[in-house]
Amino acid sequence: MAENTAPLTADQLIDDLGEYVTASPSSYHAADVAARRLVTAGFTQLGEHQDWPTAPGRYVVVRDGAVLAWIVPEGATATTPLRILGAHTDSPGFKLKPKSTSLSHGWVRAGTEIYGGPLLNSWLDRELRLAGRLVTRDGATHLTATGPVARIPQLAIHLDRQVNDGLTLGKQAHTAPILGLAGTAEQAAEADVLAVVARAAGVDAEEVDGYDVVVADSQTPSRFGADLEFFASGRLDNLSSVHAGITALEQIADDADGGAVIPLLAAFDHEELGSASRSGAAGPFLEEVLDRLYEGLGATASQRARALAGSWHLSSDAGHAVHPNYAERHDPANRPLPNRGPLLKINANQRYTTDAPGAAMWAQVCRAADVPSQEFVSHNDIPCGSTIGPITAARLGIRTVDVGIPLLSMHSAREMCGVDDVAHLRDAVAAFFTAELTV
Repeated sequence: MAENTAPLTADQLIDDLGEYVTASPSSYHAADVAARRLVTAGFTQLGEHQDWPTAPGRYVVVRDGAVLAWIVPEGATATTPLRILGAHTDSPGFKLKPKSTSLSHGWVRAGTEIYGGPLLNSWLDRELRLAGRLVTRDGATHLTATGPVARIPQLAIHLDRQVNDGLTLGKQAHTAPILGLAGTAEQAAEADVLAVVARAAGVDAEEVDGYDVVVADSQTPSRFGADLEFFASGRLDNLSSVHAGITALEQIADDADGGAVIPLLAAFDHEELGSASRSGAAGPFLEEVLDRLYEGLGATASQRARALAGSWHLSSDAGHAVHPNYAERHDPANRPLPNRGPLLKINANQRYTTDAPGAAMWAQVCRAADVPSQEFVSHNDIPCGSTIGPITAARLGIRTVDVGIPLLSMHSAREMCGVDDVAHLRDAVAAFFTAELTV
């Protein structure tokens, strides 16, 4: 079995997160890169159509854009509880429609559909990639990612003198990315957005029978700030949490805690759409994996119930830092800031699942990791978002706590966080996976 690896330093970790985001422009890439990375760290990748081993070990399985990975330590029994780090691999943006090529007044445009709830204006005037998966006639799935090939250009102020009084974007009319020119009959005949995507995968567009392709920012993640204390990147919501789970698993020894818990990363797709899919948190993926895991441990229904009763789920999804230009939109007493630690997310209406035992568990984890923490609660006049936390708690009955690093510009094409919080979250997740808890 694999030995644990030394934790990355804070500087190494932020660079590593940037590399992971760059390599993961779609949920399918995020799951694939995570699995390949964990295989390199000694995990065995399993196929859902195969029989699974029952021996202790490190395992990972991918379903579409979701990835689950876990460690069954030596000494694990039919009643060994879980420590689940829940996250999601998708981000708001745009997805290619069928008949994805449209011609307009000499321009080649991509036909796209809004995915989730992006900040539309943040996607303007930046160079964009196309990425996702293609399924060819032979049934093979191909991951694909282009370089910067598209842009959604904003209308010049000379043609809209009131634009600074309020920008209104029509989702159908104003958000189509442009990819090229079709000013001649020959250019128009050859225009094919899918061909651009297929070429990046090394396949013929004529062989493509189906595709799931999204638009992603092509700008390289980077540090900034007077002391380089901030980090800007696409998809921090929620690859920051997926990355924390990957890096925490990488540093765990196989015999951690003598088999007292089974650490598990569950990174789902489609959270931005409500999670109701075969690879989403509201779907069956996690429950099916747990069925097979505990069957391998010889668990009866009663023993599995005992294991789940002793388990914890840490639902990790990015939250909001107080915005200095819109401070009135935040709770007046709870004002989280970057680099002050991950958030403990609380909502009286169970949009977040945190309760008193969960808050106590999180406090123990943060003390064990020597990590600061902050509380987040919404302003009463502003509706609260939600996470996969309530979904998993309702499906499986596992005690669940909602956390995540604070961001500004959430759901923008390019979000920002504090550099230190990336390390804080990794350390807290590593402690969650291994620390002895009294709750």
